[in-house]
Amino acid sequence: MTIDTPSSNQPWWRTAVIYQVYPRSFADANGDGMGDLRGVINHLPYLAELGVDALWLNPFYRSPQNDAGYDVADYDTVDPIFGSTADAEELIVAAHNLNLKVIFDIVPNHTSSEHAWFQQALTTAPGTGIWDRYHCVRGSGKNGTEPPNDWRSVFGGPAWTQIVNDADQEPTGWWYLHLFDATQPDVNWNSPAVRAEHERVLTYWFDRGVDGFRIDVAHGLVKTAGYPDSGEQERVLGIDDDVPVLPQWDQPGVHDVYRSWRQLADSYTPPRMFCGEVLVSTPEAHAQYLREDELHTAFNFHYLRTRWDAPHLKETIDHSLVTADSVGAPCTWVLSNHDVRRHVTRLAPRDENGGYDTGVGVQRARAASLIMLALPGSAYLYQGEELGLPEVLDLPDERRQDPVFIRTGGQSLGRDGCRVPLPWTSTGDTFGFSSGHASWLPQPDYFAELSVDAQDGDPDSTLEMYRRALALRAQSSAMHSPRMRWLDSGEDVIRFTRLGTRSIEVAANLGREDVIIPAAELLLGSSPTVTFGDSHITLPPNTAVWLTPR
Repeated sequence: MTIDTPSSNQPWWRTAVIYQVYPRSFADANGDGMGDLRGVINHLPYLAELGVDALWLNPFYRSPQNDAGYDVADYDTVDPIFGSTADAEELIVAAHNLNLKVIFDIVPNHTSSEHAWFQQALTTAPGTGIWDRYHCVRGSGKNGTEPPNDWRSVFGGPAWTQIVNDADQEPTGWWYLHLFDATQPDVNWNSPAVRAEHERVLTYWFDRGVDGFRIDVAHGLVKTAGYPDSGEQERVLGIDDDVPVLPQWDQPGVHDVYRSWRQLADSYTPPRMFCGEVLVSTPEAHAQYLREDELHTAFNFHYLRTRWDAPHLKETIDHSLVTADSVGAPCTWVLSNHDVRRHVTRLAPRDENGGYDTGVGVQRARAASLIMLALPGSAYLYQGEELGLPEVLDLPDERRQDPVFIRTGGQSLGRDGCRVPLPWTSTGDTFGFSSGHASWLPQPDYFAELSVDAQDGDPDSTLEMYRRALALRAQSSAMHSPRMRWLDSGEDVIRFTRLGTRSIEVAANLGREDVIIPAAELLLGSSPTVTFGDSHITLPPNTAVWLTPR
């Protein structure tokens, strides 16, 4: 079997497969139960063998960890629970030696309440001085005792906290904005100091060899002037939910920030890249962030939210490709991350007991992965999806740490279930995650059979399917081409061709009955149950294949 070699004339990020490393749950090298940068360094060869092009690391900066590091107290310093700045620099070099690009996370929408800026502001009169770096607003009602408006926190509850007088601990009539937890005050991007500081942080890490940044809450930096009411009802907004149009999100001024950042990234040789967490209402609004002088890529959450339905999926793919192409950008596909329920569980049908049929969920997840990895553009994998890990839904309440769970009084389980530490071995107290005896979140017993060593070398395992898919993708000019053509298919079938020197056909059955497609040479299948005749292939439900002409 011969697959033609792709051209290397385009920037790496247009077709890259990037592996998301959630450091606290990837690998623990010092035995304290918390993953760390040394654990990542030790397992870089695993990522190189898997076949990804880059890794993106969630925040590891100094933080009180009220929101798992997304409450940053110091953007220049590695939090001791993860290691040291020297470890971060060593990680960059070690990854580059394995031909892996490195993407860090930047959190520009808010700081920790323990950040030096906020701590200094608390010692001054509200509405004066350094408070201009945050959204410090006079309250409504008599003496400002009510919040300035009706904005709600993404994590539940109001988005405003009243500022307390530092001297006598008496409430003032002033409030600060936090669209997330109260320990994460939003910064004010109308402040020149805020803009200058973030460009300094980017430069600090770019100069140390970082190839790019993923931008947290990229759509949220600028708020509507005057802070008008939104009319929003109480709810916890998730990435996999529909997105309402609200005055605190997706405001025009945010694009000026990214034009400035793009100039900075382009000043390096080679240029650095950005990927935005852009959660907006339509693909058209999403594409505005990808204009040629703004971000390079942005996660396609419209695709992530697509249900297991062939017409809906095809429509989402088409719409995504058309809108991205309108601004000359690649699509960036994703199925899971640290903020959403893992797609093994999310795609699973409910069983008769109201639970999830994870057997079918695994079949659908494997097929969905082959569809995604065959689409034009780049793709992000979330650690553990290559093992077929499901969402852990039955964590003990007392072990949960997500502020979503805490602020909603347990009404929302939050995101801990997709953050359970990885199983590397089928034995041991933490299945090889830690050299100690416990992990920061408990792992279920069934992780033993899903561990890396349990799947390594098993041709039918999810891990080996990912390895083969990534190897084929890397070897194929068709998979690195922007060209794709839909093929005739039934209502429940996704079927398209990636066009190259040797084209690759992708077919997936999302229905409940077997389907027949024309025969071709099988490159890869999501299930061993695919059968072949002289002139046709029988594709069972919840399966996908990559084919090439005989």
